[in-house]
Amino acid sequence: MAEKGRVCVTGAGGYVASWLVKLLLSNGYTVHGTVRDPHDEKNAHLMKFEKASENLKLFKVDLLDRSSVSAAIKGCDGVFHVASPVPPGSVPNPEVQLIEPAVKGTLNVLEESSEANVKRVVFVSSAAAVSMNPAWPEGQVKDEACWSDKEYCRKTNNWYCLSKTEAESEALEFAKRSGLDVVRVCPTHVLGPKLQSSTNASILVLIKLLKGYLWCRGLPTFKIRESVVFECKLPLFFKEVFREFQVTKEEPCWYQGRCQLLFQLILQFK
Repeated sequence: MAEKGRVCVTGAGGYVASWLVKLLLSNGYTVHGTVRDPHDEKNAHLMKFEKASENLKLFKVDLLDRSSVSAAIKGCDGVFHVASPVPPGSVPNPEVQLIEPAVKGTLNVLEESSEANVKRVVFVSSAAAVSMNPAWPEGQVKDEACWSDKEYCRKTNNWYCLSKTEAESEALEFAKRSGLDVVRVCPTHVLGPKLQSSTNASILVLIKLLKGYLWCRGLPTFKIRESVVFECKLPLFFKEVFREFQVTKEEPCWYQGRCQLLFQLILQFK
């Protein structure tokens, strides 16, 4: 099969990005994947994908270092910017740990994409950049006009939401200034089999949630009233699922509604 095109996927070892790499390879694309360490065992699954040996090249990239970003994007027709820091727990220094890497990393990718004459950049944002807006009219569909309120995110310590909001707004402004074709995607929770063998930050949050131990700065605390153990088709750590729970921390949180939905979905496997 002839090469359909050459694309770069940032954060290739992550959950969503791994599936994206796999899909692109299966559809005849040559992929440049950025990872922090190509030789790290947690990225080994990438080279096991079909056609990876001939069509996947992993680049050691620090998104805060433009020269390493440039090497990965050079020669690509498109870029999927998926990488973004996800906190496994509390964030002592959110500006340094979350916001600066998310924003500066995004701008570095966009600037290098523009320099390399990339045709299109798909920026993977998050529902976190949309949902934290208490002023949005109840019942009104959230669309491109709805953004998470940055000051509200700061006030409620929702630093991940703030980092995604800042990064997406910067991406939009860069696209307006430069003329670069940037498409923004805002996923909510993405559920399904994971391709990597390691446990990442998102999975750790999910495990804590299912065990009833979740409390992080800006996230709700759950009090478990009843637990049930049953056999199902989900992975082992899903098998202890809590039927009833209540939020005991009176703090606004974008996770709350999604956690409730997650519990409902899991209980369907009983």
